[in-house]
This record gives sequence, C-alpha cells and structure tokens, in this order.
Amino acid sequence: MADTAPIEPPAQLLRLATAGSVDDGKSTLVGRLLYDTKSVLADQIDAVTRASVDRGLATPDLSLLVDGLRAEREQGITIDVAYRYFATPKRSFVLADTPGHVQYTRNTVSGASTAQLVILLVDARKGVIEQTRRHAAVLALLGVPKLVLAVNKIDLVDDAAEVFARISAEFNALTGALGWAPEDVLEIPVSALHGDNIATRSTGTPYYDGPSLIEHLESVPVDADSTGSHSLGLRFPVQYVIRPRTAEYPDYRGYAGQIAAGSVAPGDEIVVLPSGVRSTVERIDTPAGELAVAQTGRSVTLILSDDVDISRGDIIAAVADAPEPIDDFEATVCWLGDKPLRAGARLLLKHGTKTTQAIVGALVERFDEQRLAADPVPETLALNDIGRISVRVAEPIPADDYRANRHTGSFLLIDPANGNTLAAGLVGDVLTAVEVGAGV
Repeated sequence: MADTAPIEPPAQLLRLATAGSVDDGKSTLVGRLLYDTKSVLADQIDAVTRASVDRGLATPDLSLLVDGLRAEREQGITIDVAYRYFATPKRSFVLADTPGHVQYTRNTVSGASTAQLVILLVDARKGVIEQTRRHAAVLALLGVPKLVLAVNKIDLVDDAAEVFARISAEFNALTGALGWAPEDVLEIPVSALHGDNIATRSTGTPYYDGPSLIEHLESVPVDADSTGSHSLGLRFPVQYVIRPRTAEYPDYRGYAGQIAAGSVAPGDEIVVLPSGVRSTVERIDTPAGELAVAQTGRSVTLILSDDVDISRGDIIAAVADAPEPIDDFEATVCWLGDKPLRAGARLLLKHGTKTTQAIVGALVERFDEQRLAADPVPETLALNDIGRISVRVAEPIPADDYRANRHTGSFLLIDPANGNTLAAGLVGDVLTAVEVGAGV
C-alpha cells in the first residue's frame, strides 16, 4: 500500500556555514558552539583542557576542538570544507566550516552553496575588511537567505558600543547594496573566547538587546527548501537507470535520483529533457515501498507508463513549466582555478548529473566586490574573481535561472586534463541582483 504522507526534509534542521578572515576567532566560535550545545564527548573536552594547561592557559582553548583539521587544510594537505553536527532541544544543525585564507575563498562557495544561513565573522578591532566584503559578495551571488555578522573579540576594544554601532552601520550598508532585506541580516557582538552572547545573552554588552547567537539560530525562520524552488514544478535529474533483468522483474525500468524541485505523484504528466519526449508517472518506488507523493529532497525511483529512452544526465520535469534546453547562454562564475580564465577556453561543464564539452566565449564583465562595480570586458578572470561570461555547450542542458532554483541553475566548469573543478557557475545574469555602483 502506498505511503500517503509526503516525506520532506526535517523542518527543524538548519543548514549553516561559517565564513571570515584569518585570525578572526572562527575556530574558537565553532568550538564554542559545539561545547555550549554539549556536542563534544567528555574525553575530547579533557584532552583540550590538558592541552590548554600545557600551554599555560587558565581556561580550555576551545579552538583546539577544530584547529587540528584546519591546520592540515591550510598547510595544503586538504582544503575540503569540514562539516560539524550539533543540536539543541529546538533544532538540529549541519555546519559547513570553511577556511579563512584568501586563496581558499573558493571553499566559501562550496560551503555556502546549500546553506540557509551563514555566520560571517569580523574581528571587532579590525571591522569590515576586504575579505569581509569579498565573502559578502559571494554569499549574495549564491542567494544565501539569512546572514549573521558575529562581531567577535568585542571584549578587546575600548568603547565597545561605539565600535559595534559603527561596524553594524557599515555592514548594513554593504548588505543592503548587495540585495539583502534588513530583516534577513543580524549583527551580534560576541566573545567566542568567553562565551559572551553565544549560548546566553551577556551582561557585558548592555548596548545590545537582541538574542544570543544560539537563540537566533534556534528561532530564525527558514524554509526547509533552501533551493529557491518553491514556485517550480518537478525537476528530477536522473542519476541512474535501474534495469535488473531478473526473472522476478523481467521488464522493470526505473529512473533513480533526488528531486531537485517541486513534487511528483502517480498520474503526473512529465517531459524528459533535453529530448522533449512526454510520458506519465506510473509509480514512485523507494526501498521502504511505494509513495503516493514525493517532495523536494526525496530520493526515489520513478516508473513511467511508457518505454522511454532516458539516460543518466537527463532531467524529468513537469510539463507546465519545463525549462527550455539551452546550448548558448550567459552565466555568472566564481573562478576557482590557479590559472586565469581566458576567452576561448575549452572545458567540461557539469550540470546536475550531466557532463558535456563547453567553450567559453566572451568574458563579459568582472565584478569588483570592493567597489560593488562591474569592469567590462576583462582580459582574464583570476583566482576568486567573480564575472559574467558566455558559454556554448556541445549538448543542450535543461537549466533554470539560478534565482529560480539553486540546484538546476548551477553548474561546474572542469579541467578536461585532470578533472579539477575550475569554476562554480550560476545560469543567468545573477550580477543584476547586485546594485552595482552603489558607492558603499
């Protein structure tokens, strides 16, 4: 019997990421979040306490809970994003902890690509710096819905109220120019070292009457679907075609994948892209049995009523608003390669589960995240540069505009020689969402 209740991602799960510059106290903040939510084992705390005593410290250095992995990343052993898991009685959290070095700004793209909220740190003694503005620009382009500015080390500055007000005003001007609404951004003065305004509100910051960081994370309204796909019909990238060819299932043909947008139910009319062939959903299979309906984020196997030629990389979409396959388009990219990008580059483009050959046409403009302005027709895009380019692909891709759906509107550019990722791309002119030339 089919399961009549749709299964959706947990409503109380918050996906967040951290970003910031080197030495802003991000390690201590992440360690404090783990410690204050009791998400570390007793033997880990004992080990940190012993190591802190050996260093002559009177209190545990909570950065040691995460610094070992970070030190390895920043020495070049690995630069992967580290994922931390913690929970409170009100919510569970998946935190993407990204490195702070400028050369690893690309990791912010990876860590924040699925985040519903990002905690951006600044050192109260330094305020909003170049890397802060760079991170904010990247987060705006990625469409991160909610943002927290943690003004850390607030206990180390004189006239903390004036410093916090000045940093908050500058940051509000920046985020406003980048397209965030005031209600989606919160500034909090914190001391990660002492725990001020992390789990509980601090008496040492009488000029601040807002929530603590954890209180805000527990209560901030976020949608379980962070892809921006609320108004879209079905988007189902096919990951695998299941043909068991056994005596029990001689004619079974299923299409397995994860729903990237919308929902699906038996009887729905669908179109297969890029071929344009139409059919109807006959059944939705899962290891636990059939479903009567499946929502965004659910991994399922679709059985169609017709024998249709479908391969890995195709997209099964709702007929009503199926995207038009495109082979020549403009996109916004964050260049992640050490070697600069030039017009005419021949690369591979990966969209969903499909990979095809691509040629970069013109470099239309480069976005200067410090001036919030666009420089037209640059000769190259260097590491961490954000720009708009034209792309032609060998096989059409059924892509949505990134602002409509973060999953089906994004792609990767890959080096065909070694398989390294060279750029994260966003279909459409996402830069128009930024008020360039705002003079911030």
